[in-house]
Amino acid sequence: MPKLKITDHLSLDENDVEFSAIRAQGSGGQKVNKVSAAVHLRFDIAASSLPEFYKEKLLALKDKSISKEGIIVIKSQQYRSLEQNREEALERLIELIKSVTRTQKRRIPTRPTKGSVKRRIEAKKRLGGKKRLRGRVREES
Repeated sequence: MPKLKITDHLSLDENDVEFSAIRAQGSGGQKVNKVSAAVHLRFDIAASSLPEFYKEKLLALKDKSISKEGIIVIKSQQYRSLEQNREEALERLIELIKSVTRTQKRRIPTRPTKGSVKRRIEAKKRLGGKKRLRGRVREES
C-alpha cells in the first residue's frame, strides 16, 4: 500500500483518499464542456488509518471543508491539469492534518515590571495635565 508522508512519525494510506474528476467552474473557453480537470478529494476521518488522537482533533476542528459526517471534502480547480489539481488537493489535506499535529505552547501569564507600570502612570498624568490645561479659563478677581 502506498503511503503519504505527513510528518516523520505519521503517514497515511493512499487508499483512504478518494478522488473524483469534475468539471471546473468559471468562464469557458475551448474544450470547456469536454474536459474534467478539477478534482474533488474526499477523506473519511473515521474510516482512515490515522491514530484515534488525530481523528478526534480533526473532528473537533471548525473547518468548512469538514462535513457533519466527518468527511473532508477539498475541491481543487486552480490548474488546467487534472494531475496538478490532484497534487494541490493532497497538499491541502496534508496541511490540514499537520495543523492538528502541532500542539500549541501553553501561555505563561506574566506581570508588568515596576518600571513599565511607573512609566505608564507618569504618561497618564502628563496627558491628564495637558487635558486639564485645555479647560475653561477662569478670571480671578
